[in-house]
Amino acid sequence: MTKADPRLDPDSLVARIIDELRANPDAQALLLRALLTGEFLGMPTRLARVEAEVKALRSDVDTLKQDVKVLKQDVKVLKQDVKILKVDVGTLKGDSLEAKMHRRIRPVLGQRLKLRRLGIIHGPFVDTQQEFADAVYDAFAAGVIDQPQETRILATDYVVRAERQSDGAPVMIAVEVSNNIGQRDIARARAAADALNTVFDNDVVAVVVGYGIHEADRRRAIAADVQVLQMAIAEAA
Repeated sequence: MTKADPRLDPDSLVARIIDELRANPDAQALLLRALLTGEFLGMPTRLARVEAEVKALRSDVDTLKQDVKVLKQDVKVLKQDVKILKVDVGTLKGDSLEAKMHRRIRPVLGQRLKLRRLGIIHGPFVDTQQEFADAVYDAFAAGVIDQPQETRILATDYVVRAERQSDGAPVMIAVEVSNNIGQRDIARARAAADALNTVFDNDVVAVVVGYGIHEADRRRAIAADVQVLQMAIAEAA
């Protein structure tokens, strides 16, 4: 009778080990330490740390997204503030030019348009002549001009009465002043001149005065028969 081989086949050995481990849970850790390297044994701790870092990173990303959202809103508000500031600066420059032209409007018009005996009858920093105001009001009351025409006349920056040097003929000048002359200034000057001509049955010249004008607007002014007086900064000082 041959002696039996004491070695178990692999399947039986594994099954026996599993049974022993189930019967002795404390032995599971010992077996794992015997079979696995330190790198594998430390894997759960590292995974927990990675999960914590990922969670923290997600929180940081959420915070960053919120900060970007707030930043975009701040930029939007800033752009709006800059837009308002540009309008305010433009208005301030325009007002400054109007103030300067109060001193310069008569010599500028006299020299550029060949006029004499100039007098401001309506404009900023001067009292509107009562005779002029009454004539405009009476024309509106009689239906000679409508409400928009009356408003346009009274909103005109300057109305000047003068005589031509060439023949002494009386003439009125409707003047719109703007830092940068644009299409609206040209239209206002033309409308004011037409309304004044209706009220006073007089020759009226439409004029725009400013520091700058685009070539397209210069062509518009020529087409509308509006005189463009472009001022140098030193000239308006």
